[in-house]
Amino acid sequence: MPTLTKSEISAAEARRFALTAQGFNGLARDRKIGTMQLRRSIAQLGLLQIDSVNVLVRAQYLPLFSRLGSYDRALLDSDTLAKSKRFFEYWGHAASLLPIDCQPLMRWRMERALRGEGVWRPLQAFANERRAEAEDILQRISTEGPLAASDLSPASGRAAKGAAKEMWAWSEVKHAIEWLFWSGLIVATHRRGSFERVYDLPERVLPRSVLAHPTPSTVDAQRALLARSAKALGVATAEDLRDYYRIPAADLQLPLQQLVEEGTVIPVRVRGWRQQAYLHKDARAGRKTDGAALLSPFDPLIWHRPRTERLFDFYYRLEIYTPAHKREHGYYVLPFLLDGAIVARVDLKAERQSGTLVVQRAHLEPKAPAHTIERLIEELQLLASWLGLSSLVVAPVAAIHPLLATYRAAI
Repeated sequence: MPTLTKSEISAAEARRFALTAQGFNGLARDRKIGTMQLRRSIAQLGLLQIDSVNVLVRAQYLPLFSRLGSYDRALLDSDTLAKSKRFFEYWGHAASLLPIDCQPLMRWRMERALRGEGVWRPLQAFANERRAEAEDILQRISTEGPLAASDLSPASGRAAKGAAKEMWAWSEVKHAIEWLFWSGLIVATHRRGSFERVYDLPERVLPRSVLAHPTPSTVDAQRALLARSAKALGVATAEDLRDYYRIPAADLQLPLQQLVEEGTVIPVRVRGWRQQAYLHKDARAGRKTDGAALLSPFDPLIWHRPRTERLFDFYYRLEIYTPAHKREHGYYVLPFLLDGAIVARVDLKAERQSGTLVVQRAHLEPKAPAHTIERLIEELQLLASWLGLSSLVVAPVAAIHPLLATYRAAI
């Protein structure tokens, strides 16, 4: 399919560009998924967001399932961080798993963090008046090898040395070690079963070729990140592009202008969008939008909520931090993508002890097609099977359709 060069596209075309760029151009998820497919999918997305919520499954696993279908999660675990040298964890779009060649492009963020800029407020003191305390922790890691924050807490029994004095509160240890991580002075080697990061020195974790790679200027690095954003999104506004790797708004104009001048992105108008849009030069508007997928709240297709609303006419907010009695749709709600449109949403919970995937609440969108429930049930069954759950149960409150009213099935 030739690259689009016209200056105006329809909203339907924009959606196809976005779905194709994100790996949803005709879902065929019945093949065996191996390491190479996982690597290609991560490369296409540019990163996977990591989140600690485990009511269903950790956030980094779901986007690959949504695009590829059932795969062995151990493959992703064994191919990440220090074990393969292909990926590393850092602040991309929030906490993220990133391809290793992205590390030099993040050094501007590390350099700012080193000065106490662009980090959470409780971390700023460790770049200044409390820096010696953080450096003592750095020395402990250098001497003792990989450590987690819990290894440095007073309760661990190991904290009498150096900076981790008995007077330290648990939060202070975490803040100090998080500043070291944000600044690039330490890196994550892996996460424990409790999801806690374990840290070590960069030279003992990252490949030498990456460490030796010249550090690009801030503008060059941000231009490269915006180019990756544009490729992963297909068509996007400036705010969409900025949000993907959380480029500061004040830094956006020059690298984006350079991308336009060099032809990496093409300014276009999307009918119905108020904002200027940019089309990646290699973007394709795939014709196959058929297929079904449940989307993680942290899926890059939908994580920037204003873009989700523009693309799909779908208002979506994660209500984890909303009091239970005020939630409109539920605690951990997954939108349901069907044939290129988001047509429903389900609040899911994996009850691992009983081996059950529970649909706690469900909602159909106004224009959901007649076959939505049948396809949703199929996708829920596939999800339960992938998670190793033996049954699917729909709570009575979620019975939005006769087919769901008494649904209970073995997988």
